[in-house]
Amino acid sequence: MQDSIIKQKSYDFALQIIKLHQLLRREKHFEIPAQLIKSATSVGANVEEALAGQSRKDFVAKMSIASKETREANYWLRLIRDSALLPGNHVEVLVVDSEELIKILTSIVKTSSAKMIETKNYELKTKN
Repeated sequence: MQDSIIKQKSYDFALQIIKLHQLLRREKHFEIPAQLIKSATSVGANVEEALAGQSRKDFVAKMSIASKETREANYWLRLIRDSALLPGNHVEVLVVDSEELIKILTSIVKTSSAKMIETKNYELKTKN
């Protein structure tokens, strides 16, 4: 169930970033939006890849990349917000959304990594 939640949240996040990207480009801002859209849309792509992972290790690796990409997107969003490239609080909601994604992805990575370690330890004990 958590996988489908992260899949939907990362997809929705990417859609909102695309809209923000279009708005920023209309305002003649190009460099930061280019960086933002690459990292933000990569989140969902890596989640999709993780869900189709061939192993738990592959799953954890892809979710870790998604987490890193979310952190990068959060950085760009904070720069946009704090530099006041757009009037109002257009970006604040996306900052909050990215922080929520970071928490979810961190939890997924930690839980899955712990399960990998438990499985490895169990396998070692049963071989002896």
